[in-house]
Amino acid sequence: MSLEFPISLAFLCFLVTLWTFNFFKISSKFFLLPNSSKRVINNIYNNINPDRIKWKNRFIITGTIFLGLAASGPQIGTKVKQVERKGIDLVIALDTSVSMDAEDVAPSRLKKAKFELSQLIKSLNGDRVSIIVFAGTSFLYLPLTSDYEAAILFLNQIDTKMIASQGTNLSSAINTAISAFTNDSDKHKVMLIVSDGEDHEGQSVDLAKKASKNGFTIHTVGVGSSMGGLIPLAVDSLSFKYKKDKSDKLITTVLNKEILKDIALAGLGNFFWFDNNRDTHKNIKEVIEKMEKKTISTNEFSEFENRYQYFVLISIFSFMVALLLPTNVQD
Repeated sequence: MSLEFPISLAFLCFLVTLWTFNFFKISSKFFLLPNSSKRVINNIYNNINPDRIKWKNRFIITGTIFLGLAASGPQIGTKVKQVERKGIDLVIALDTSVSMDAEDVAPSRLKKAKFELSQLIKSLNGDRVSIIVFAGTSFLYLPLTSDYEAAILFLNQIDTKMIASQGTNLSSAINTAISAFTNDSDKHKVMLIVSDGEDHEGQSVDLAKKASKNGFTIHTVGVGSSMGGLIPLAVDSLSFKYKKDKSDKLITTVLNKEILKDIALAGLGNFFWFDNNRDTHKNIKEVIEKMEKKTISTNEFSEFENRYQYFVLISIFSFMVALLLPTNVQD
């Protein structure tokens, strides 16, 4: 059980302490009538049943305790609530090859992509999102979820060291999406491939056509510049060097827009570009908003069941008994 307003419980403890202090203080016959004679006081107290006074006080204290507990907002367990939304299933395939560490887009290609994607996820409403990471191979990193905070948390943990097998295997990413979501209904699945476009396999266009037949609309996002950039490699925590080829020459990685445009065309989608001069996530959001939506049912466990009603009933019962309980000896 949890309490929604724990400060009310602290106030309750104060009230009970104060009541207990006063109860012992007024137990003396001479407290209420300090200036009266003993004969008058004894006549008054002889007409009062002390046991009933004790029971009346007990019911008042009990009522106060349960009223305070009710005010603290007791909650038990979780309330499962089914929520229906209109949306699409968005599968983000993010390139984690070492070329994504190039800094021709500030602060780096990967960091720029993660920032734009986090802004896109924050703007979603009713859609589910999934993440695939790929380099030389690929895997489903985050299954479909409508928990956008969790999706952003997972997204922020992605780096270029996640996959040991290096390269940019766009085909593997598309295959993973097809395999993972092949049982879903058509027309409501969007794949967003975010990469610098260095496809080392050459089958991605054919697979994009296959994915479109399986209900996917494939959009691609190029990350990088036409001028290209060097690939930094960490030597230790304080220094780095740039990647070189076998002939000891520095490697410049250049954005390959053409392959990404071809994939988008085959997947019946659009090509976008993450660079230093635009907020591309807004354009992607506009395209998603125009798509036909499906009804997505999800179970939410975020709400507790309130149980204050039972404490209020006990409190009312205790106060009523205290009010109606007679204290005279004759009653």
